[in-house]
Amino acid sequence: MLRLFLKLYWKIFGWKISGSFPYQYKKIVLAVAPHTHWVDVMVGLTARQALNIPHAKFLGKKELFVWPLGWILRKLGGTPVDRFSKHGMVDQVVALFNNNETFMLGLSPEGTRKKVDTLRTGFYHIAKKAGVPIVPIGFDYANKLVVVGDAFFAGADETADLKKIIAFYANIKGKRPALDLRHLKEQEDAIN
Repeated sequence: MLRLFLKLYWKIFGWKISGSFPYQYKKIVLAVAPHTHWVDVMVGLTARQALNIPHAKFLGKKELFVWPLGWILRKLGGTPVDRFSKHGMVDQVVALFNNNETFMLGLSPEGTRKKVDTLRTGFYHIAKKAGVPIVPIGFDYANKLVVVGDAFFAGADETADLKKIIAFYANIKGKRPALDLRHLKEQEDAIN
């Protein structure tokens, strides 16, 4: 039933995929942005189906994973994490990568639906510590495109890697454009 609904949503709203997904990797951090509106969740779920990666997961605070909401979240791909664990969020997620033969995780580099002046780097550190590639994915509402970027591994120069990620999102217009990431590239250009 859910798959049918997601297919209809994708078709009715006219979304398309741009770019090639790197299916050769069994473990990936999907850096999904901009996250400016609750409807991004619908676009993400439909894109996951359109890209044929139904096993891709997302994180949620463990407090949400109680009956009946927990069952629904798990069915949608949710994975609980303990925000107050002594192991820290990055280490908990790295353990998920290490303990699974295949694991794809979608994370928002902003960490919020509000306007941000910098990206949160948890997604980057998770990928680096787990030794998995990052695939930037953009929700371009202006063109109704889910844009799949090139996979890359975090390198020795975090600043250069983050600049590459910001450049990817520089032309992607979110559902609420005032909150998307395009201004980060403008900020960066103004500094240089």
